[in-house]
Amino acid sequence: MNIQEGISLVASNKDLSQDQMSGVMLEILGGNCTDAQIGAFLVALSIKGETVDEVVGAANSMRQLSVKVPIESSNLVDTCGTGGTAIGVFNVSTTSSFVASDCGAKVAKHGNRTVTRKSGSADLLEQAGVNLALKPEEVAKCIDEIGLGFMFAPSHHSAMKHVIGPRKEIGQKSIFNVLGPLTNPAGAKKQVMGVYDKRWMLPIAEVLRELGSEHLLIIHSEDGLDEISIASKTYVTEMKENKISEYVICPEDFGFETTSLDELIVNSPEESLEIAKSALKGEHKTAGAMVSMTAGAALYVSGISGNLEDGINLAKDCVAEGRGMTKLNQLVEFSSQF
Repeated sequence: MNIQEGISLVASNKDLSQDQMSGVMLEILGGNCTDAQIGAFLVALSIKGETVDEVVGAANSMRQLSVKVPIESSNLVDTCGTGGTAIGVFNVSTTSSFVASDCGAKVAKHGNRTVTRKSGSADLLEQAGVNLALKPEEVAKCIDEIGLGFMFAPSHHSAMKHVIGPRKEIGQKSIFNVLGPLTNPAGAKKQVMGVYDKRWMLPIAEVLRELGSEHLLIIHSEDGLDEISIASKTYVTEMKENKISEYVICPEDFGFETTSLDELIVNSPEESLEIAKSALKGEHKTAGAMVSMTAGAALYVSGISGNLEDGINLAKDCVAEGRGMTKLNQLVEFSSQF
């Protein structure tokens, strides 16, 4: 299916099949469409509402065109979220990856520079001194040897350059806001994925189940974060062994007090790194609690712990002992050799 046929169908409020959506997306990502066509398609699709089959089809096309990391993927976990929230807290999921890795998880962290917030995962890591310009085999070596590697999205999804202009010009969220976390270049089948809107939780779980994921926690907090929040309850959609369940958690479930996010708000990668380091050293109680909950979730989905509470308790110990900071230093040093 070509882009004009796709526009005609979605503008008529008709859903596309997986194959139809994949065909349109290959045209877009192949550079065969004008900016006007891409913008029209994305807006019409958003107004109609994206279906699970459409997101699966789009993700399959992105995966097909991505530059893969050559590594055995059965035990890999990713903590990449959608971003797109209005609350600019420090990079919780990225910071959590160091704690999860120290506790035994193999973390294939996928991420990019910020679009909507003050600091994205790549901004934070670059500020810390991590080398972002790694080849796929070098990322694989990081994961194999130190238990953690970072995949800088533009290095693995070069076809996305064709949608940068139209996305900026239309100025609204589109299907591309959720596709990044669905296309891990190392093929991670276990994920903790935050989403910017609660409406995406169940559909994303269904999409990733269709794409072959094994264990997922899709999260969105009541206060609007794509994280497990210290300031409110958090909604969770879990997919395990192809079964989907939904539940709610709160900080008190894991021995934390509900606390304001005010001291976690940042305005730059420098500020984000300062809080991240304080959390990893066990010096920032509130940030450490946020990191412990997300890292614990990663330990749970990766199979290191048998349940969420045990995973969070493991992460708590790591944070209290400052071991996550050692893992950050390891990544900085190891990545700098390439």
